[in-house]
Amino acid sequence: MISLIGKIFDGEKIIEKGTVVIDGDKIVKIVEEESKEGEVIYGNFIMPGLIDTHIHFFGVDEDNLLSWNLVNEIDVAIRSTRDMERILRSGFTTVRDLGSKVAVNLARLQRKGEIIGPTVIASGYSLSITGGNDDPKSLPIDIAQRLSYSFYCDSPYECRKAVRMAIRQGATVIKVYASGAFSQGGKIMPGFSLDELKAIVEEAHRNGLKVASHAYGKEAIMNSVLAGVDTIEHGLGLDEESATLIKEKGVCYIPTLATYEIPFEVDPIVRPFREELVKRHFTEDMRIAISKGLKIALGTDYVGSKQRPHGKNYREAVLLSRYMPNVEVLKSATSIASECLGLHNVGRIREGYNADVIVLNADPLNDIENLSPQHIMYVIKEGQKYKGYALFND
Repeated sequence: MISLIGKIFDGEKIIEKGTVVIDGDKIVKIVEEESKEGEVIYGNFIMPGLIDTHIHFFGVDEDNLLSWNLVNEIDVAIRSTRDMERILRSGFTTVRDLGSKVAVNLARLQRKGEIIGPTVIASGYSLSITGGNDDPKSLPIDIAQRLSYSFYCDSPYECRKAVRMAIRQGATVIKVYASGAFSQGGKIMPGFSLDELKAIVEEAHRNGLKVASHAYGKEAIMNSVLAGVDTIEHGLGLDEESATLIKEKGVCYIPTLATYEIPFEVDPIVRPFREELVKRHFTEDMRIAISKGLKIALGTDYVGSKQRPHGKNYREAVLLSRYMPNVEVLKSATSIASECLGLHNVGRIREGYNADVIVLNADPLNDIENLSPQHIMYVIKEGQKYKGYALFND
């Protein structure tokens, strides 16, 4: 039994001084006073484990499409195992991988207790059109498909099969590319049609899985929501009409701001258009999302590279704090994130919930930078206590 004593954020509200009692792998009691049962740990701030709803375990040095596909899978596995522990000790107890070659296996090994890390919700391979966002077109098509972390599919029938292939891999969510990213001439690359997206969503939902949609531009956002996806990823190019539809349908919006604050390798011809769209994402897109009251969840799109390293995932919270109060940021990183992922036993400190709780030495309500790894004292993951980076590196 463990008693965590300090200021508590339970995922929704604040308890100025209280105790969270953990027995086994569950939270068994929350009281608004000191209650010393079993091992006692004092902290400045106690809250649910953080959730990153959009990452990739790519395990790469260079951060570009070709590297993501060509990197040696043994290197990916070794680096990603290291990243799993780094993420956990940084306070993240659940992550969602939206396309990689190793995440399904990482999820299985973490569940079996063979590696240290957060719970991983994994899409297995993502779904893309031939010639789409994740197709390295400098390679012959047969080699590209063999090396890719995506299934290429080009009709409603092929898309249904691709969903089934991902499920066969062990996917617990389906990731689709409703659009590409940036192309020459200032246009967004095309992705799945509405009919293809509807087939994907229907097949995924029939199997009890949610669908996450990479969507740049109004057409892709609208098609995704009309098809019935559960989360809009990135969402660059959001406007009043698409935001209204997202709100009406109860779809979650995951802006992944952290991935755009870092310079990214793009064609020089594309760069001005990319910069304009990213600038709009940090201004108009977010203004609309906040004004419409969209359900915003924390997601970084970090991949485990030097530019976007796992362990620094708290950066998304810092960026979100530009647009909302710190307490709302904490909700986006815990209770809202768990709701968006369809999880019912994490993201809150409640009796009967999984004991995924973190203890900090500083209050993020005062300064959101206090979510950084240097302030994470302890991570309780399913009742097991781990030193956070604040103590692990001493």
